[in-house]
Amino acid sequence: MSPSTGAQVAIARLLAAGVDVCFANPGTSEMHFVAALDSAPQMRPVLCLFEGVATGAADGYARIAGRPAATLLHLGPGLANGLANLHNARRAFSPVVNIVGDHATHHKRLDAPLESDIEALAGWTHGSVHRPATPDDVAAAVDSAVGSATGEPGEVATVILPADFSWGPASPGAPVSPQRRPAPGGMQIEAAAELLRERGAHALLLLGGAANSAEGLIAAARIAAVTGARALIETFPARLARGRGVPHLDRLAYLGEQAVEQLAGTTDLVLVGARSPVTFFAYPGKPGDLVPSGATVHTVAPSDLEKLADHLGAAPYIDNPAELAALPRGPLNAQNWAQVIAALLPENAIVSDEANTSGLFLPTATAGSAAHDLLTLTGGAIGQGLPVAVGAAVAAPHRPVIALQADGSALYTISALWTMAREQLDVTVVILNNHAYAILQMELQRVGAAAAGEQSRSLLDLSRPDIDFVSIAQGFGVPATRATTAEDLAEQFRAALGEPGPHLIDAAIAGWSV
Repeated sequence: MSPSTGAQVAIARLLAAGVDVCFANPGTSEMHFVAALDSAPQMRPVLCLFEGVATGAADGYARIAGRPAATLLHLGPGLANGLANLHNARRAFSPVVNIVGDHATHHKRLDAPLESDIEALAGWTHGSVHRPATPDDVAAAVDSAVGSATGEPGEVATVILPADFSWGPASPGAPVSPQRRPAPGGMQIEAAAELLRERGAHALLLLGGAANSAEGLIAAARIAAVTGARALIETFPARLARGRGVPHLDRLAYLGEQAVEQLAGTTDLVLVGARSPVTFFAYPGKPGDLVPSGATVHTVAPSDLEKLADHLGAAPYIDNPAELAALPRGPLNAQNWAQVIAALLPENAIVSDEANTSGLFLPTATAGSAAHDLLTLTGGAIGQGLPVAVGAAVAAPHRPVIALQADGSALYTISALWTMAREQLDVTVVILNNHAYAILQMELQRVGAAAAGEQSRSLLDLSRPDIDFVSIAQGFGVPATRATTAEDLAEQFRAALGEPGPHLIDAAIAGWSV
């Protein structure tokens, strides 16, 4: 029996740790890893046409599956192409394991055209980086990466696999259970209960991470009811339970001025799986740190929320679902498109939301929708929505996935449509098409910059020519239609949900600019 190659060992160790999906955009240095997949039918390879789709899909997969997928990326430039969505994965605390091929060890000294500092690129994700020193270290490197990725909270881990280690013989190593990093602690339950009782409405729970599960939100609502404390959800949660059966809690506003109002009067800010709040950007004359002056910041572990509610003697949660608006009529606008989706959203759906400015009315509209999970733009690096939908659909093939996608950011990773078609994923994409970078129009005003001329306006305009998303989708193999009215959208959305495989609706949102 011939010895295992390093590539075969790497795949075997991934599988042993429960990593059985690999989103890939490989090149020459990864060809032996690709060939080794034939001897490991348990590993599902998913081809992506761009590395940013592969990394975003791994993020979406992790958010729904609760465990990592692998990515297969080509050298430093391939990793660089995937970094924006790895940034979003980092901010989501998603466990991701990158396998990045490198030049053969004896070739690196030649400074070939694709030679780069992969460690520096991988380190930018603030995760762990693992480069085996010898072929026999491949197994341990993969084990360490999986253990690092699957700690509490999750992180991005990268294994750098030299080509000669991949094609040459390597020791399979002894079976090892990856050692997960322990979850960070927080206040003791008794101390947290005393604080919340004493501070009442001057205490605020800011929920993030695992606290945004249905169980966490219910526990937070119970705590608020018994103590008078307030509860908010982080601005862009990685995964948020929504709809009937779950409390509708407001999210911390994106706009700093609104967030300041929400946090006003808080003397004790209790972070439950969330980061301390800051504005997304600096603005002239406005604070960046959103913690109210003089307030004390505490932490409570998300796993302690239910125990805290019980310790406080909080009553059981009774659901009081919001009423859904009737299906609207007339030309599509920023409000009525959200009402259509909310009314027709199927039970147990997964919604990947990168609607951006067009999604202003979405949270209120969907408060009374069927129970669903919401995945949002955690790190602010646009181009996440379509890849995350791909990963979510691979992780949960039995659940409908809806991607609500702004037109400008869709174009960053539009090739995700091809992967949806190739894998026949049940994803319904709704492109909110206002022919503009409306978010930048808003930010232009907020930073106090004057831009009234033709040249500056041209950088915020997505017309001349208008982008034909129907033709683009059909070119990638995804059936597509165009909706200009609420009635169109309702009819086309119903039809898309009723058929297997991916579909795209180009929804023309009129009259929305900032």
